[in-house]
Amino acid sequence: MVETVVVVARGDALGEAYRRRITEVYVRSFAEDFVAFSRDTGKLADAFEHMLLLERFYVALVDGEPAGLASLTEGDQTLFAPHWREIRRHLGLVRGLLGYVVIKRWFMRPFDGARPGLAEIGFVATEPAHQGRGVATALLRHLLALPGYREYVLEDIKDTNAPALAVYAKLGFTVYKRREVRFARRAGFTELVSMKLVQNDEAD
Repeated sequence: MVETVVVVARGDALGEAYRRRITEVYVRSFAEDFVAFSRDTGKLADAFEHMLLLERFYVALVDGEPAGLASLTEGDQTLFAPHWREIRRHLGLVRGLLGYVVIKRWFMRPFDGARPGLAEIGFVATEPAHQGRGVATALLRHLLALPGYREYVLEDIKDTNAPALAVYAKLGFTVYKRREVRFARRAGFTELVSMKLVQNDEAD
């Protein structure tokens, strides 16, 4: 079996030429969270393409194409800069307003306990064609090797996402919080799990 070679780069280092492809990975991976806005991932990509802050996303490349992504923030940093008119233009007045409000309220709010020096990793995703080939592991190892961080958290993972939970556990993350969510069972899961990792200081 040929080993998959994964190269990880920050989104802004890849540049605007990659913005659309990064956005497509994002919306395809989290499409079920956006069904209230649209089931058309192309339309979602049109609506969301402008708002991704590329410097907050790390992209796994296989043969030069985005195969996965993950975000990293600290303190009050955000991942998105949504513009209401752009979202409305692609999703319409009602769904556009819903999308804008949900993004602002749920995807741009720091988690409780956020602070400088504590890295929150989020939106870990792998394209279906590359799943099971070490893409997410390569991404996470890259983030864990970045200078300036010792503590990491992964917030609000669905308890049914066994493959992701297994990858995180393999890398040393442990569960520190479980949160029940209203109507979760209707959405196909029971609770949201949060994990953390504190890396030991290595001697010089």
